Amino acid sequence: MMTETDFANRLSSFMSEYLPHDRNVSKHTLASYKVAFIDFIIFMEKQKSVNVNRVMLKHITRENILDYLHWIETEKGISLATRNYRLAAVKSFCRFLMYKDVDRMAQWQNIMSIPKAKTEKKALEYLTPEGIKLILEQPDQSTSMGRRHLALLALMYDTAARVQEMADLIVGSLRIQSEPYTIKIIGKGNKARIVPLSKEQVSLIKQYMSENQKLLVSHTSPLFQNSRGEKLTREGIAYILKRYADMARHLNPGLIPQRISPHCIRHSRAMNLLHKGAMHIVDLRDFLGHASIVTTGVYARADSKAKREALEQAYKGATSEMSEREWENDKNLLTWLKQLGH
Repeated sequence: MMTETDFANRLSSFMSEYLPHDRNVSKHTLASYKVAFIDFIIFMEKQKSVNVNRVMLKHITRENILDYLHWIETEKGISLATRNYRLAAVKSFCRFLMYKDVDRMAQWQNIMSIPKAKTEKKALEYLTPEGIKLILEQPDQSTSMGRRHLALLALMYDTAARVQEMADLIVGSLRIQSEPYTIKIIGKGNKARIVPLSKEQVSLIKQYMSENQKLLVSHTSPLFQNSRGEKLTREGIAYILKRYADMARHLNPGLIPQRISPHCIRHSRAMNLLHKGAMHIVDLRDFLGHASIVTTGVYARADSKAKREALEQAYKGATSEMSEREWENDKNLLTWLKQLGH
């Protein structure tokens, strides 16, 4: 029997139990889904005249979802990529509802069949080894801050870590007492991977840690901290990178693109390893923490030389992991949602 709170109850269970506990999604995925449903509730009130506290499961229809997607595109001006993220959030909720409200299975399946909007594939942006070297030469190594920033940027490149993975590093992540030197990185879905460290990188890290013993007092202390002794945020890391990228670009505009992000550094490491033939594409998948080799395939497609050489190896040892098609296609509820995660 449908009630006025069936949507609120199911969404509450989905957001506060299923996603964080059963699916173990990251807080960033949770935040993205939260925005999707906040916008949907606002859409229902503004466009469908349904009070925010009276949105029910019967309102989660293919027609309403299509209207919602059109509304956020035209009224809110979001990109097609963001539109697809919002659709993914709704589909995830419907997939959850398939097990909770089986009587309305056809309703959920109709929404699951809504296609993604086709978006233009952007060229993979990455830096050459010369570009990376130029950025790493910019921090002033005569200062403690410069040495800290160099250790951070060099480690981000050496490990190809995602920006959130860098922010989440703790002192205990490191194994640098003796060879082989490694670092434990916690990636998406709390999946851990062990990444080797070069001797040069370990030297930078040891120097940094020696100078900051008062901050790095515990096994669980954030490895890289801000001025308040808290772990660096994603934005803080991006700001540090931008600072030195701007300096490097001033010296050689041709080596450094106008827009650069921590993910560009990750791309750069992956592409440079693949181009040199230093790593099999399956090993690169594990190095980057990808769940599927299909995701890693973007690097092979981005470079003609790497594609020609790496794909030959990949298809020999990993064809069972993907099909050809997969390779190519690669107070109220609103208030509660807004407060979720705070």
